Parts: sequence; C-alpha cells; structure tokens
Amino acid sequence: MNPFAEIRATVIENLEAMVETGELPAGLGLDNVAVEPPRDAAHGDMATNAAMVLAKPAGQKPRDIAQALSERLVLDPRIERADVAGPGFINLHLTRDVWDQVVKSTLARGQEFGRSQLGGGARVNVEFVSANPTGPLHVGHTRGAVFGDALAALLEYVGFDVTREYYINDGGAQVDVLARSVYERYREACGLQPEIAEGLYPGDYLVPVGQALKDKVGEAFLDKGEQYWLEEVCAFAIEKMMEMIRADLGAIGVEMDVFFSEKSLYNTGLIEEAIAELEEKGLIYQGQLDPPKGKLPQDWEPRVQTLFRSTAHGDDVDRPVRKSDGSWTYFAPDIAYHHDKIKRGYDQLIDVLGADHGGYVKRLKAVVSALSDGRVPLDVKLTQLVKLYKNGEPFKMSKRAGTFVTLRDVVEQVGADATRFVMLTRKNDAPLDFDFARVLEQSRDNPVFYVQYAHARISSVLRKAEAVGVRLTDTPDLQDPAEIAVAKKLAEWPRLVEIAARGHEPHRIAFYLYDLASEFHSLWNRGNEKPELRFLQDGDLQASAAKIALPRAVAVVISAGLGILGVTPATEMR
Repeated sequence: MNPFAEIRATVIENLEAMVETGELPAGLGLDNVAVEPPRDAAHGDMATNAAMVLAKPAGQKPRDIAQALSERLVLDPRIERADVAGPGFINLHLTRDVWDQVVKSTLARGQEFGRSQLGGGARVNVEFVSANPTGPLHVGHTRGAVFGDALAALLEYVGFDVTREYYINDGGAQVDVLARSVYERYREACGLQPEIAEGLYPGDYLVPVGQALKDKVGEAFLDKGEQYWLEEVCAFAIEKMMEMIRADLGAIGVEMDVFFSEKSLYNTGLIEEAIAELEEKGLIYQGQLDPPKGKLPQDWEPRVQTLFRSTAHGDDVDRPVRKSDGSWTYFAPDIAYHHDKIKRGYDQLIDVLGADHGGYVKRLKAVVSALSDGRVPLDVKLTQLVKLYKNGEPFKMSKRAGTFVTLRDVVEQVGADATRFVMLTRKNDAPLDFDFARVLEQSRDNPVFYVQYAHARISSVLRKAEAVGVRLTDTPDLQDPAEIAVAKKLAEWPRLVEIAARGHEPHRIAFYLYDLASEFHSLWNRGNEKPELRFLQDGDLQASAAKIALPRAVAVVISAGLGILGVTPATEMR
C-alpha cells in the first residue's frame, strides 16, 4: 500500500475525466502532477499541485481548475475534505480508515512494505571505496564504504539487480612504493634496521607484512637489487593489503561482489580496444591543448598528444589519453575500466568517489556516454570529508597507520552500527562532523540512539504482551491525534523509499527513521499523561492487542529502514 501513489492515481483519474467533459483541454502532460505531504500538517494530510502545473498549458486560472477538481475529489470515500488554498493548491483531509489501512498493510506485508519493482530488474553497478591497496582504510574511506553499501541496498530494495564493485588501483607507481616499504619491513624482520626514506609508507601496519614475507622467502631477498625482488614483493604486498582491506570492510559490514584489478587492463589489449572504439566514433584525434587555468594537472604537457573529444559529450575540455612519448595517461585505464563495465551489460553505472575526485566527474560521464552511445547513464557521487570531534573539540586518535585515523579505530570506539548510521546523517556531498561523545550519548540529540531506542521500546512492549498472553491482531485502534500522526508517518515510507532511490540518496532513510522515531516517542510520552493511550491496557487483552498493532507496524518499518542502512535493530538498550 502506498497512499500517496493511490491518491495521486485518483487525482489523475479525475483530471482525465475533466478532459473528457471538456473542462480541461486534451493533450495535457500529467507527469508533473504530485501528491505530497503538506508543508504544514495543520493544512491537511496530503496536498496536490495539479491545478498549479496545469494552469498555463490549459490556459486557465489555477484556482478555477482547483475548485473544479476538488469538487470531484471529495466524492472519493477516502477523502473527507478538499480545500483550495493560496494560488491553487488543494489540501486533502483523509478519513481515519486510510490510516487504519496503512497499519494493517504494514503488518500484513511485513518487511515487504515499502518494497517495489521501481528498478524492474535493471542491472546497476555501484563501484565504491576503491582505495589504493597501500594501507588500511581510513575514516574518509569509511564514509564512502557506508554510503556505497547503503545505496546498493536501497536500490536492491526497489527492484534493481545490484553489483557492488571495488576497483583495485594496483597499476600505478604507488604499488612500487608499497613494495619498497614492505621490503624495509622485511629487512627489519631479518634483524636489520629499516630505512624508511621520505616517500615510503611509514605505518606499523606493514610490520606483519614484512614478517610474513620473511616467513615465505627467508633471507633470499636480502642484499639484492630491487630488480630481483620488486615484482614478487609488489604482488605479495598487494595480496596482503587486500586481505587487510577486505577485513576492514567486513568490520563495517560491507561485502563486495567484484574486485576488479587495474593491472588486468595493462598489456591485455583492453585499453587499446576502448580507445579504438572511441576512434571509430571519430572521438580520438591528435592535438595540443591550451594550458589549463590554475595548477597544472600531472598529465598535461604542451605538446601534440592523443586526445579524446570529450567536449562532444558534455565535458569542458578535451582530455589526453596518450602522451607524446606513447605512454598512457591516468585517464586511459579509467576509459578501459568503464568500457569493461558497459560490455558486462549494466544498465546503469554509479561511481562513489572522494571529494578530491571532483575534477573527474565530467570526463567520466563523457566517456561513458560516448562508449555506450548515451544508453548507459553514469552517476558520480562525491563523498565529502569527515571531521572527528569529541565533546565538540577536534579529536586526534592514535594513528597506528602512521598518517591517518583508520576505519578500525572508529569502529572500535563506537561500533559498526553507530558508525554506519552517523555516516548517513548528512547528504554525501556535505561535510560530516563525527563526534565520538555524541555518538555514544543516550539522548534524542543522538539519532542512532533515538531510532534504536524506539525499536527497543517496542520490543520490550511485545515481550511484556507475550508474557501476559496478548494475542496479536492486525486491526489497530487509532483514536488520538498522536496515534494518527504515527500512522501518517508510516504512510510516507513507500514514497520516501522511492524518492531516495531515484535520487541515489540513502541519507533520506536515516532522516525518515529519526522522524518516525520522534513521532513514536511522542506517542509513548502521551501515554504517561493519558492511560488510554498506553499500549498495554491493564486487564484488557483485546484492547492491548489493538493498541500494540501500531507500534508493531513502526517496528516493521524501523527494521526495514535500518536494514537498508546496514544497521542491526536493537531489541534492548544497554
């Protein structure tokens, strides 16, 4: 059940009837007609903009359309009143039975309530984290990991076939630096003093990797030039780093479907194949670019280069793919990688990148558009920085990684559930302040606690109900405005899920859960003042069964929402 969709369908039916009777001209587009919660709850239960969006194409005054439409809408048995407001909005007041049906539908469908087939089985690739395999994941990666995983879960919830993918950046110079860093830890394991020169990775996390290398090869690499060991140590180090990264992802509840190696693109013809396809489309040429404004990127040079005509697909400038010396630019393997995704048959691509990759958005969109002939959309989501605080003050933790705070540091402080929820309390492209004291605080100012407390309270009620022999029923008893308010918030769930999925915005789920918890806690507190609102009515098992139908429905939606966020619902608070 989706009351907003159902009432919108009624609005559309009545508009079409007005076209048939000549009250409205034919050929009006109705796609922009919406039915939404009103900005002020005092104005009604739902509001429609139908008259506002149709007035201009219909050549009529919006209030005239609104008045005629409202007279039709009140004939629907679910609509108690239809008031024309302002320039032509229609505020709808629904009967109590609508809210009873919301609760019944929630309980009847359980975890399926709010699910849909919006995606229609379309295949979506969500690539996220994709950190260099040179160390453990840090707090910035944590946000990208949580966002990407929650977005994937949200899309699955509405019927998309989702692949979670990690792109291993193991083809650049940084992995050679990693190998040299591990070699110094290997020398340390052999009893020598490591020489951690500037530019190498200094973190203690490489100490066990060096020991593992010694266990494998003994002292075979000691006093040997790197031409003897660099390639083998590089492969060994990447394998160990990816084991660490997989464990880090597991600690935050993220499981990837695919790990794609950048190295697999080199010397396999895949880069050449992708560039050749662009060339066939007339999008590769020899030319020289003007120097960009500001700081020059690493792959720019004032010489004739092989360029991708990315401006033909919405980019600001054309992009070099091969340098004048014949070597590939950093962009070339990105082209091949996205070409591979397209060849794998995905209908949509989503890249979750750090904020420092903002300059890559247009070129990535351009190349995907070019390679897919505009068939496959690419959405690039940038995750902004995370600032750590404790009691409102900047907080520095033990940096055992050498230069940064790790994902493990954060999870060990507050737990995976709290970490995930807090990472989704801001939109992905907004900076996020992570206050360790606030995350552990037991108050309504802590959204994690507030939502979990609502679920735990309901679990406690259900345990008590079972203990006294209450037989559950799906028929609620909604009388008080506070009860109706909770049911109204439940009614928004299917609509909210669809909006969040369309916009690729899982943070909306966290916001909604907080609002739902707030309405529930308000109702709970009202029970302290009005005994008839308490969920368990002393000595009346039948009344208790009807009263707890509403909180049971709330628990269903909180559990579903937390499931999307990757958070385990609490059944009791410690």
